[in-house]
Amino acid sequence: MRIVLLGAPGSGKGTQAKQLSTHYRIPQISTGDILRAAVDADNELGKRVSASLKAGQLVSDGIVIDAVTDSLRAPDSRRGFILDGFPRNIPQAQELDTRLSWMDRPVQLALNFCIEPERLLKRVTGRITCSDCGAIYNRYFIPTEKRGVCDQCGSADLTRRSDDQAKTFSKRLDAYFVESEPLIDYFRAQQKLRTVQVEEDTTQVFEVICSVIDAEIRPFDKKVSAGDITTRSTSLTSRVISGGAVERAKAKRKPATAKAKLKAVTKKKIAKKPVVAKAKAKTVIKKK
Repeated sequence: MRIVLLGAPGSGKGTQAKQLSTHYRIPQISTGDILRAAVDADNELGKRVSASLKAGQLVSDGIVIDAVTDSLRAPDSRRGFILDGFPRNIPQAQELDTRLSWMDRPVQLALNFCIEPERLLKRVTGRITCSDCGAIYNRYFIPTEKRGVCDQCGSADLTRRSDDQAKTFSKRLDAYFVESEPLIDYFRAQQKLRTVQVEEDTTQVFEVICSVIDAEIRPFDKKVSAGDITTRSTSLTSRVISGGAVERAKAKRKPATAKAKLKAVTKKKIAKKPVVAKAKAKTVIKKK
């Protein structure tokens, strides 16, 4: 099970990736987490990352892809993986495909998280985090019961990250549209893209995503993770772009049915003809 999550910053990729990782028991591979861990470990990769950051430069594609490749080769990634935050651009996607082809483990599914920009802005700029326990709130959608006080631990130390401010987020969003949005067409051309609406409750979104994964990656597997796909056809159709493994499977079955019907009709006609011919022959003999 090899999955890539696509979507604008704040669309919920990280949240869903963690849940999917636990649910399917495959690792979530986040470039941010990998690079931070490398810096903390002060290994060769970490030194390369630190050197780039100290020079005021972005971490190069080469460093990032090397870090991701190391994670993909780890024993816990053999059953599959969820790539969160990678690839970020077409060159990274092409290099990822190349390296995965060496391992004979190509990406199976790319999930694009779709959300209205206005709601996305509120989701990101309204995010509030408790500095003591890490609880996350949103002043627009999930406010604290008591203003300025954490519901979980009672702390008054609630903060908003600086990169969640409107201007900063706007820049992040612009960068996404320039670099990352072309990935939608890239994976669509490979017939691996499925788009999921993520504006609803996190739990509902998770169930829909599981249904898509079960339908696309293992459509004929009896083990369905988030409920039988057939029982969710109405809700799934309304939140996921049509197409994919289930529809292709149905399309393949149709010609076989049509052929069977044609054979049955032909057999009936052939069976009837000799009887009619014999009857006519008897009539002619009698007349003579």
